Amino acid sequence: MSIAIFILKQNSALEARIKSDWDNYKSTEFFDELISSNGNPRTKARAVFRLLSNMSTSEMRARKTAADLAIRDMGVSFTVYSSERNIDRAWPFDIIPRIISAKEWDRVTLGLRQRIIALNKFIQDIYNERLIIKEGIIPKSLIDNSPNYKSQCQGMTPPHGAWANICGTDLVRHSDGKFYILEDNLRIPSGVSYMLENREVTRRVLPEMFQNYSIMPVDDYPSKLYETLASLSPRKIKKPCIAVLTPGVFNSAYFEHAFLARSMGVQLVEGTDLFVSKNDILYMKTIDGPVRVDVLYRRIDEEFMDPEVFRSDSIIGVPGLMRAWKSQNLSIANAPGSGVADDKAIYSYVPRMINFYLNETPIISSVKTYLCANDKDKDFVLSNMQHLVVKPVNESGGYGLLVGPKASQIELKKFQHLINENPSNYIAQPTLKLSTAPTYIDESIEARHLDLRPFILQGSKTWVTPGGLTRVALTKGSLVVNSSQGGGSKDTWIVENLN
Repeated sequence: MSIAIFILKQNSALEARIKSDWDNYKSTEFFDELISSNGNPRTKARAVFRLLSNMSTSEMRARKTAADLAIRDMGVSFTVYSSERNIDRAWPFDIIPRIISAKEWDRVTLGLRQRIIALNKFIQDIYNERLIIKEGIIPKSLIDNSPNYKSQCQGMTPPHGAWANICGTDLVRHSDGKFYILEDNLRIPSGVSYMLENREVTRRVLPEMFQNYSIMPVDDYPSKLYETLASLSPRKIKKPCIAVLTPGVFNSAYFEHAFLARSMGVQLVEGTDLFVSKNDILYMKTIDGPVRVDVLYRRIDEEFMDPEVFRSDSIIGVPGLMRAWKSQNLSIANAPGSGVADDKAIYSYVPRMINFYLNETPIISSVKTYLCANDKDKDFVLSNMQHLVVKPVNESGGYGLLVGPKASQIELKKFQHLINENPSNYIAQPTLKLSTAPTYIDESIEARHLDLRPFILQGSKTWVTPGGLTRVALTKGSLVVNSSQGGGSKDTWIVENLN
């Protein structure tokens, strides 16, 4: 056989493979976002399916290469921390979008609005009247013992009563096809820049879809964020001074800090760029002299924010920042102390908050949560750990958790010891059957598990992103979607007329 004929046959086989992958793609016991249980594309995904299933292997490869080049040219990266060194990596991106109907998203939007309003009322209450404790709905010890409760914030009321101005709420879709809320991220939620960059990359890779169909935009997020922050200004002026506070270039989310500052047209600053005057006003150092700052969007943990109040050894904070905030000369987003509602142990009480503060039932259900601080729950967790996901209360990024069904006996015994040693530090949840979606892996179409992080803004108004950051577990069978743990992402489309 000649080399030319061999290559021709190889190419023909490759060209047929993508079509075969789509033909053989089957949903299992998991809900699939694009393909129904009978193997046909869902109504909302038919147009995308037609386009992708008719592509040859070489065309799919070319579009994936184009996406990788765009990510590199745009400088989209994230940092993976290890014991040896920190590694900057290109953002892992899958070209096959996740698609959700606008009608379905309307309900999600209502549920997320309801939740952030209740959470902000809870934070306001906890630092003031504490009615929810007095009524016996939440144990006083759960609040007072939380490392995220900051007594320095007692008696404060930020503008509009909004403590958590930017929230990233993690949603998962179960095998019943319904969305469930997995957790709330209220301190310094990250990922929104990747949502925006995913959309830009997808526009380049699948331009025909954006020309012919109605996909709700997400690129107005920076303007919505700016409006939210501006509404917090203590000075009622036309153009308040807003700055984004970053720990610096070595932070894993520095790309996002710089991206958002640039997108909003505001200053990106570090602690050394700022100072608080004797009359408790925050100023930014400039070549033209000090400029008063009205709103500070902090992207550093509050423990490092002000060495006068929190950690005295912090070199990335600003001495006096809390004085400026408590004097109401400065607004900080998210407000100090907002993390009290971010505690995973608090999560199980959110449905009760919604009922207590709003006299409503939750529109979106929460995942059943066991608090190991409760003896009954702890006993259940210890006896059923192999079926549960166990999480430390204050960890994030997918670190420190145990996925019971995937764990070894050694890992199970280790976590049994950890829970017995410090039960209040752990919660547990059932292992959900996370939905899947077709994902382009090694030039093949395979199902991978995913979640979704929409972003909710609250200042004078409440706004929910039409979609969010879809994170994908790129390892087959894995439920861990965090980029720091080997996960990737997809663009998320909220569609109105894809037929």
